[in-house]
Amino acid sequence: MSRMSTLLFRLSAAIMLGSVLLLAGCHRNQVKQEQNLAASMKGQFDLTLQAYKDGQFLLDGGVLSAVDVGSHFAYLRDQGHLPKKVLLIDSDDAKVGKKHLQYLARMAIDYHFGAYFFDSKGRLTEISPVDVKARKLEDYHKPERQPQSDQGTDASGRSYDAAGH
Repeated sequence: MSRMSTLLFRLSAAIMLGSVLLLAGCHRNQVKQEQNLAASMKGQFDLTLQAYKDGQFLLDGGVLSAVDVGSHFAYLRDQGHLPKKVLLIDSDDAKVGKKHLQYLARMAIDYHFGAYFFDSKGRLTEISPVDVKARKLEDYHKPERQPQSDQGTDASGRSYDAAGH
């Protein structure tokens, strides 16, 4: 009996080790590769933005809404330091999404710079305002929660107790 349990233990350990090695080989670590590629190409781009949650951007470690990033570009234009090429990359918290592309396309139109990102296959791609349907810049609004209350209003605007009390 002891020999059988030792054999099962060794077999399960071998299967476990094999599955760990298999999973480790499948993991690509694509975000880090993209950031390394962006770092190696940094000399080619005047500014690098990172995508953040809900259509926001990371710029120099700060989280900015699309309107704030647009204001930053307006300031750079006024100072005569507007970038010619801008690279948008994934951050540790979020991947580049449709909103990010649309906002950056709008900024590229407004401030006349080239905007680029890495597509899903890892190719450097220029953002086309026509293809991504550039959208108006919007400020970030945190979703508000409605208070849970038994009070309601009728059609005339008078309050009533929904519980019937």
